[in-house]
Amino acid sequence: MSLQIFNNISSLNAQRSLENNRSQLGVSIARIASGIRINNSSDDAAGLAISEGLYSDVQALKQGARNLNDGLALIGAIDGALSEQAGILIRLRELASQASTGTIGQVERESIQLEVTALRAELDRIAQTTEFNGQKLIDGSLAASASEAIILQIGLDSSSDSRVNLNEVIDLTAVTSEALEFDDASVLTQGDALEAIGALTSAIDQLNEIRGRVGAEENQLVRTSASLNVTIEGLTTALSTIRDADLAVELAQLTKNQILVQAGAAMVGQSNLAPQAVLTLI
Repeated sequence: MSLQIFNNISSLNAQRSLENNRSQLGVSIARIASGIRINNSSDDAAGLAISEGLYSDVQALKQGARNLNDGLALIGAIDGALSEQAGILIRLRELASQASTGTIGQVERESIQLEVTALRAELDRIAQTTEFNGQKLIDGSLAASASEAIILQIGLDSSSDSRVNLNEVIDLTAVTSEALEFDDASVLTQGDALEAIGALTSAIDQLNEIRGRVGAEENQLVRTSASLNVTIEGLTTALSTIRDADLAVELAQLTKNQILVQAGAAMVGQSNLAPQAVLTLI
C-alpha cells in the first residue's frame, strides 16, 4: 500500500464512519428522550403519514367522546326536571282524590285548590326554566318538529352515523300543564275533583311515556360511549405500535452506537498518524 501525505484515505473513511455513527447516536438519544420512534419524517416517512392519520382520528374521537358526555349531562338535566314534575303530578292527583270525597267541606276544597294552583304553576315554571348551557330543554325545544335541532357530533365525519340528533330520538314535546291537558283542572267541587283525577292520571301516563324515551336514549348513549372508548383504545394501540419507541431496542442501539462512536474517534486518531510513517524513509 502506497504512502501518501496529501490525501489520507484511511482518515477520510474513518471520519465518514464516525459521522454516520454519531448521527445514529443522536437518533437513539432523541428517541429515548422523547419516547417516540418517529421524531422526523426522515425516520420513517410512511410510518409518519400513517401515524398522523391515526392520531387525527384518535383526537377527533376523543372530542366526540367529550361531546357525548356533554349530551349525557344534558339528558341528566332533563331527567332530573322530569322527575320533579312527576312528583308534582303525583301530589296533584293525591289532592284531587282528597277533594273528590264527600267528607270534606268547601273551605277545605278551597285550601286544596290553592295548593293545586301553586303546584301547577311550579310545574310550568320548571318547564320554562330548565336549561343546559343556555339551551331550553323541556319547553318544546327538543321536539322533533323544532327548527333548530341539538346534534351531538361523535364520529369522524358529518354522516348521520357519526351524529346523534337528540330532537329526533327523544322528541321531547313541551311538558307543561297545557300540553299535558290539565291546565284548567279544578277541585273546588266534588265533580271537578273527579274530572281532575282523570286528567291527572292521563298527564302522569304521558309524562311516563316521555321519561321512558329519555331513559332509553340515555342508555343508548351510554352504550355508544363504551363503544367509542373501545375504538379509541384500538386506534391508540395501533398508533403506539407505529410511533412509540421500543426502549429496550433503543437502549441496546444506543449502547452499540456509543461504542462505535468511541471506536471511530480512536481510528480517526490512528489513521491521522499513518502519514508519519513517511518520516521513517528519510
